[in-house]
Amino acid sequence: MTSVSQKGILKRKLKNRHIQFISLGGAVGTGLFLGAGSAIFTAGPSVIFGYLIAGFIIFLIMRQMGEMNTQDPSAGSSSYFAYKYWGDFPGFLAGWNYWILQVLVGITELTAVAAYTQHWFPHIATWKTALFFFAIVNIVNLLTVKAYGEVEFWFSSIKVFAICAMILAGGYILFFDPSLVTGATIKNLWLAPTIGLHAGDSAFSGFFPHGLVGLIMVLPIITFAFGGLELIGIAASETADPTKTIPKAINQVVYRILIFYVGSLAVLLSLYHWSNLNVSDSPFVMIFDRIGFKYAAWTLNFIILTAALSVYNSCLYSNSRMLYALALQNNAPQIFAKTNKAGIPVLSTLVSGALTFFVVPFNYFIPNWFNAFKIIMSFVVVYILTNWTVITLSHLKFKQKNKKTLFPAPFYPYSNYITLAFIAFILTAMTLPQIGMAKQVIAIPFWIFIVYIVYKIVKKP
Repeated sequence: MTSVSQKGILKRKLKNRHIQFISLGGAVGTGLFLGAGSAIFTAGPSVIFGYLIAGFIIFLIMRQMGEMNTQDPSAGSSSYFAYKYWGDFPGFLAGWNYWILQVLVGITELTAVAAYTQHWFPHIATWKTALFFFAIVNIVNLLTVKAYGEVEFWFSSIKVFAICAMILAGGYILFFDPSLVTGATIKNLWLAPTIGLHAGDSAFSGFFPHGLVGLIMVLPIITFAFGGLELIGIAASETADPTKTIPKAINQVVYRILIFYVGSLAVLLSLYHWSNLNVSDSPFVMIFDRIGFKYAAWTLNFIILTAALSVYNSCLYSNSRMLYALALQNNAPQIFAKTNKAGIPVLSTLVSGALTFFVVPFNYFIPNWFNAFKIIMSFVVVYILTNWTVITLSHLKFKQKNKKTLFPAPFYPYSNYITLAFIAFILTAMTLPQIGMAKQVIAIPFWIFIVYIVYKIVKKP
């Protein structure tokens, strides 16, 4: 391994295609391919509307962050800007909150990888699969940042190609040859099923079969799906020509995400009525398996496995850079600010990876992967919402000192208030008994208090 330098400097080796796919890699993963199953079962076709709402909010957040990053492309993103424009503690809180968030997401994605693998090898314990892929991804992240960018580019390319192919194939069946799939019709989005266990049952009809309550109940799950798009900000410090690359990447990523989420779900729920799905299975694999496209289901399972690996790859990258940024701010030990000659913060990468190793004992003691997935996901949502709150409040502070910028966020300051209202609404919804996440919401002030105590100890003169 190359020697570690005393002055850590990240290399600007990432290009537009890398930045776009790093962000796609962080967002198009388990939240869509696996988490959508639970969301569909709860809300029915109205889940599509839920993704549209969340997509609009994440667009506002990304533009707020994009304005700050274009003006000052620095490592750490939300942590850096909270620290610079809001204060020492908000920066400290933002950095460590995001770091813990990505550790938990990494554990979630490796759990999903183990679940996907059981489609082929049901007798292999999930903890063994998680351990195998944990080792591979961590090795990749200890190479050059360009190597990471290339791996992420190809990981994301696979799933983007697969989603596009699925949308086109499904669209062809629906509009040109519906006889290929029994019961395939766009009317499945609002009519009762014509086949399956619930055929003709009016209780499973309508775009909002469970009313607005059903839609509200899935918004936390959808929030989990959109967590990760802010990776564009983390990668800004290693981006070639950030003033051009970041605005272009943000604008392109947002509409692609909406196409992938909304388009794919609309096609899938037209091909196969939502009432015939299982809550714990990937709707993508299940649908193609049940309509008789066995090889397509096999291939799609492989693709969504690479999608989960892609997200874990992005998590490990962003976590190492966040720990690096915290060290630069004197909010973490200075040793984490050191890089090797290739510009990799080696120790930050090793420590960030080491914590996600907890996925192995976690899956060992909770062998039912779906239960393990739900437990971690519920905490991830809380950390995501905290991170989004920091971003939008930091942007308000940023605008007070930067009236004219290179890439202004639209609708300021109303976009900030809309974002905060949405976050408050999601947190309120999570306290509903039907969702069962009240404990996680209650834990937020305790988490902030713990971080504040640590902050006072660390910053004590």
